[in-house]
Amino acid sequence: MSTAIMTEQEAPAVFRTQLHGRNLLLNPRLNKGTAFTEAERDAFALHGLLPPHVGTIDEQRERRKKALDAQPNAFAKYAFMRDLQDTTETVFYSLIAHHIEELLPIVYTPSVGEGCQRFSEIWHRTRGLFISYPNQHRIEQILSDPDYDDIRCIVVSDGERILGLGDQGAGGMGIPIGKMALYTALGGIPPEHCLPILLDAGTDNEALLNNPIYVGWQHKRIRGPEYDAFVEAFVTAVHKRWPHILLQWEDFAGENALNLLDRYRNRLCTFNDDIQGTAAVTTATLLAAMRATGVPLKDQTIAMFGSGSAGIGIIDLLVSAMREEGLSEEQARSRFYAFNRYGLLVEGCRGIRIGQAALLRKRAEIESWRLSGAQDISLLDVIRNAPISVLVGVSAQAGAFTEEIVRIMAAKTRRPIIFPLSNPTSKSEAIPADLLRWTEGRAIIGTGSPFPAVEMDQRVIPITQVNNSYIFPGLALGILVSRARRVTDAMMMAAAKALAGLSPASQGSDAPLLPPIAESRNVSLVVAEAVGRQAIAEGIAEIDEPTSLCEKLRAYVWEPVYQPYERIR
Repeated sequence: MSTAIMTEQEAPAVFRTQLHGRNLLLNPRLNKGTAFTEAERDAFALHGLLPPHVGTIDEQRERRKKALDAQPNAFAKYAFMRDLQDTTETVFYSLIAHHIEELLPIVYTPSVGEGCQRFSEIWHRTRGLFISYPNQHRIEQILSDPDYDDIRCIVVSDGERILGLGDQGAGGMGIPIGKMALYTALGGIPPEHCLPILLDAGTDNEALLNNPIYVGWQHKRIRGPEYDAFVEAFVTAVHKRWPHILLQWEDFAGENALNLLDRYRNRLCTFNDDIQGTAAVTTATLLAAMRATGVPLKDQTIAMFGSGSAGIGIIDLLVSAMREEGLSEEQARSRFYAFNRYGLLVEGCRGIRIGQAALLRKRAEIESWRLSGAQDISLLDVIRNAPISVLVGVSAQAGAFTEEIVRIMAAKTRRPIIFPLSNPTSKSEAIPADLLRWTEGRAIIGTGSPFPAVEMDQRVIPITQVNNSYIFPGLALGILVSRARRVTDAMMMAAAKALAGLSPASQGSDAPLLPPIAESRNVSLVVAEAVGRQAIAEGIAEIDEPTSLCEKLRAYVWEPVYQPYERIR
């Protein structure tokens, strides 16, 4: 029995549905709890199922906030919010909207990391779809349910590389659920248009394989042709079911992430947030940092500590930005020193992987360097010998940016730019307070996880979180409203420039690089408009009038408020 669904056109003054009684209260999208009016309780047979008090969403939000504040730790708060989302979705989003800065770290990073690790402990109600390898022959049947007729966007993960925590198997579902929640909370995309999916290809996490309460497929990960065929069956079924779907890949392991994006990016409207979203928000934040230093991006020398899919994506977009500033491709790439798990990527080094060939330095470039004598060239070696002005970490190696490294770097540049981007917090390459202390307060810092402001020399220095949530909700919003058929590199650059344009950095040396998280809804609208305009300019959108784009965006955005209901009999 399906329910009526709002579209991006004028939302009806009255919401009409056949659901009633317990079935209505058990539908998290439609449940209003005590906010059902007396007339609605009459019409939908709700008397006796609810306490007699008729309340408002403001009262409900206040009640839930008090209960949330009483939770003992971040994980308990995460579990509380997940339960609220699964019972009364509108209150869930209203609570986030009124407390964005406080709750974003609870519903997403860093708390979602522990949420994925302990997913099997708290899972008790269905949300999204688990598509396991043994059910690959049922994918079309699973997707065919009429409840999914209005789906317009999907976030999918296979759980193999969750944040910096590694293989979490089916627990990785916490990431698509969290991302989709931010599509709605920060981007205003109606929740009924969003579908989180976990592709369960097994797990190599021995703790999960031996855990009797693990909810996933307890089997070693399938790989090679079997894995490729599984993903292909999924993509084929998705594209057949929803020809105009937006599909976001999330937290796939390095080579799979790059391969899947390359394989499918010209076949359907798709992007990988770990690669492209991270690249866009990092590029935006670095462009903002250029305002604080007064040195253009093309004149910076960048050490990229970590060259998996995220590092490669960041470098590629920064190279494009440098080319726009007048450098050739070769000149731009010469500005980067990239690292893998062994050390500097240089000709003949160990562990070169797919996609890293373009990052290799020539041996001749380092012949005159004074090295530590080890087989591999370390970050410390590079900092000692090269004029590094920007240090970016996407390595998941906690504490990798040591005091010695940072002090040497700071001695060579007036305003060192240091971005320890790995998350959750336990994987950060450095702590902001240490970075400021080691640089006498001169460092310009951006982090992957949230950190509090640092007090130093009678200054309060805010720490910018280089959070993908500044990009992907607005990116998705712009794609859906413009009805773009593909996600291009130019659209990602448009998103980065739009975000950089909102930076408060020009207001003073200690101003944050990015706008407050509390302004996320407005940020998403600005990013969405830039992305939509770029899609129109490239001729890959279904609408061709950029003048009407802003109006369409605002008309589509969903707000967490209740509508009056009318029963269909």
